[in-house]
Amino acid sequence: MRELEIKRVLTEKRSSQRRAISGEEEKREMDLEWVKSLVEKDGGDSEFTVDSMPEKFIEPIVMQGLKIDHIERGRIVCSFTVPPRLVNNDNSLHAGATGALVDIVGSAVIFTVGATFTGVSVEINVSYFDCAYVGEEIEIECKALRVGKAVAVVSVDFRSKLTGKLIAQGRHSKYLAVHSKI
Repeated sequence: MRELEIKRVLTEKRSSQRRAISGEEEKREMDLEWVKSLVEKDGGDSEFTVDSMPEKFIEPIVMQGLKIDHIERGRIVCSFTVPPRLVNNDNSLHAGATGALVDIVGSAVIFTVGATFTGVSVEINVSYFDCAYVGEEIEIECKALRVGKAVAVVSVDFRSKLTGKLIAQGRHSKYLAVHSKI
């Protein structure tokens, strides 16, 4: 019974957020300065903190809170509660954070088949089917589809733990650099 109540509350929350967003969009006319202000960031309060961030800071920001529930050869299943630091304007998991998770967890699954190096990304694509909102628990399942001598391909599915609904699906291809014998 409690699950039904949680599903109802989540559905109502999503509907009201979508209505609020569409109402704002209808009011806003094409304003090029507004678009420019979305893309350009002149610093302000955040300039010092962004410029002073250490190298390789993105992985800890994205991965904090990620828990591995199951790991086996060629497969990793994780749990993750969407944190406020990784959401966009409508409080749903940011597409960039989703892409970063495809990259990071997708690379990790390559190690589970015995690879000693995860190579370099050739292609990452993500299809988005639904939203995951702040505080929502999601499951991230990553599978190694192929890990050969030169190329690895993995898939990463994001699902709502509550409903089982597919939120996003990613595919990550990596070139496994051939080490020189010289």
